[in-house]
Amino acid sequence: MEENKKIRVAITHGDTNGIGYELIFKTFEEPGMLEICTPIIYGSPKVATYYRKMLDLKVQFSIIQQANEAQDGRINLLTAVEDDIKVDVGQPTEESGTAAIMALDRAISDYREGLFDVLVTAPVNNSNINIQNYQFPGQTKYIETCLGNSQNTMDILINDRLRLAFATPCIALKDVTKAISKDIIIARVSHFKEVIRRDFNISNPRIAVLSLNPYNPENGTFGPEEDQMILPAIQELADNGIQAFGPYPAAEFFGEGYFDEFDGILAMYHDQGIAPFKAIAPEYGVVLTTGLQLVRTASDQTVDFEYAGKNAENPSSFRHAIYTAIDAFRNRARYDEPYENPLKKLYHERHDEGEKVRFSIPKKHSGAPFTPNKESKRPENNGPKNGSNNRSKDNKNQDNRPLQAQEANKPQVQQQNQPVVQQQNQQAPLQQSTQDTSKE
Repeated sequence: MEENKKIRVAITHGDTNGIGYELIFKTFEEPGMLEICTPIIYGSPKVATYYRKMLDLKVQFSIIQQANEAQDGRINLLTAVEDDIKVDVGQPTEESGTAAIMALDRAISDYREGLFDVLVTAPVNNSNINIQNYQFPGQTKYIETCLGNSQNTMDILINDRLRLAFATPCIALKDVTKAISKDIIIARVSHFKEVIRRDFNISNPRIAVLSLNPYNPENGTFGPEEDQMILPAIQELADNGIQAFGPYPAAEFFGEGYFDEFDGILAMYHDQGIAPFKAIAPEYGVVLTTGLQLVRTASDQTVDFEYAGKNAENPSSFRHAIYTAIDAFRNRARYDEPYENPLKKLYHERHDEGEKVRFSIPKKHSGAPFTPNKESKRPENNGPKNGSNNRSKDNKNQDNRPLQAQEANKPQVQQQNQPVVQQQNQQAPLQQSTQDTSKE
């Protein structure tokens, strides 16, 4: 992989009556953004011009017809919607939903041809996207269906302090218990671990698993799920060399700051994780879709019809979605490269059984799963005793732009409260260190 090559970032315009063009143009008002990537906006030149004038945004773009016409150093706007579109700012219409899906379809088709590297999607409104004989399930599942080469996609929420995944999809609370099982938890944590290793360059991640029920020390738990499903899943993960810990009650886990000790967190259901996620770091949030061959990110924002056209949107989340996509793409390439041409083994290793032995977790567990050491405010460690924890809490203000942007030292793109995504030493997949990688 060429380290200095600019990543081609495909960006879909989302619902044309929403906030998509405002987010896109405000993001690229910073000239330094063009130093780190080449944007290809899949949209409508007429609608883009309308929003640029209405919002008085000082950006220029070049209209192209094919993705291979995109040029570095420019905002390339690919005509994915050729028909005239009526713009009703702030109103969900069938026309605006059709424009959103047309842009996404064109982007997916171009990805199959290898015409860009990563995809960043602007917000859409699922209810006004009408496809004949097909109920639109949201952009994540739609992309998964279209590509057809996906493996159990999962959305991960990211900000400067948390990486958060969910054991269940966004469903009614009454259905959560039925949707959880030991196998599901094992599958989710295992997948989460591989994502953190591959996309975030953390060789041996620590993952916290939250409990489903609140904890009552006098009467025990409010249900059997912890003892029957969550604890056995954590034990099996530990036996397989995965650093999974818990289960932790959400109130104590987030309230006492235990989350700073982990590289990833698995919540049992949507609101259990999303509320503290937004409260702990409200500056921005990014959604990374995993399980796809394609790197796809989005800002953690809705279509926000009520604010559309009012020049009130903060582009921080959208800008960080681009940063995250670029970093994940580069990290994946570095991680996968040694596997493409592995060295042949010239001798038999007799000293151990490799990673399973080095990172194995003792089988001993506390009788009560909810007993963190409150004096030290550290979570109970049911995992390896030989791993060190060298996470620093003094790095919150470091620059989170992709490494190429940091080297360019462009002051225009520096943002306050950037998340910490430090470049770590890449380790060959054939041998890993037993020392925990520091949390970002």
